[in-house]
Amino acid sequence: MGFSLEGKVALVTGGGRGIGKEIARRFVEAGADVVIASRKLENLKATAQEFESLPGRVLPIGCNIGKLDQIEAAVAQTEKRFGEIDIMVNNGATNLEQGPSLEVSDAAVLKMVEINVLSAVRFLRLIVPKMIEKGGGSLINIASIAGLRPQKQGLLYSFTKSGLIMMTRTWADEWGQHGVRVNAIAPGLVRTDFSSYFWKNLDENAQYPPTQPIRRLGETSDIGGIALYLASDESTWVTGQVMVVDGGATAR
Repeated sequence: MGFSLEGKVALVTGGGRGIGKEIARRFVEAGADVVIASRKLENLKATAQEFESLPGRVLPIGCNIGKLDQIEAAVAQTEKRFGEIDIMVNNGATNLEQGPSLEVSDAAVLKMVEINVLSAVRFLRLIVPKMIEKGGGSLINIASIAGLRPQKQGLLYSFTKSGLIMMTRTWADEWGQHGVRVNAIAPGLVRTDFSSYFWKNLDENAQYPPTQPIRRLGETSDIGGIALYLASDESTWVTGQVMVVDGGATAR
């Protein structure tokens, strides 16, 4: 047992930076062969080079997860290079049009659903049937505490992450009998480029949020270990769960 992923193949979207990069690092350290996919191939190549000395292999693939043909190509390239996928991390996301709900545009709604929700559906349509055939796999969706409670002036992000959480529970119920586990991680505010809108102007000494028991911003390392646990054989009786990692922000 243990947190070894030797012999496993993982695909991590948004794997070139932030939370996705840290998850990929943990997987490669544990011996997995990992495909990192996102639109910015230059970030992926730099990450792959950074991980060269680690036990597992890394393959960077440029992929706009809002495009079905690119999702299909990413899965096909993964299988050609490493074999069938054992671990899928739906981490790639976007966050558009912060502001009052009545000012949200149709275009933003459609784009947020396409990237944050539909992309996961499309990946799993391709991956899960093969997981069922071989008797197992681990699917990890990166949600947010914004999917558990409203994010101020963040309707689109909240409802798409809430949708991802409900899909996690539905898929876990449906596929558990086949050995396919589906879990979500719901981070609080983590210090990444993606979330810089929310933390970049904070005083370094500020207690944020002021009611949060562990009074610091989250770091990507706080998320990576949870993902490694969910991907490993140490969590074979864990499915349909939302692992909240938020410094206690939602504890009250």
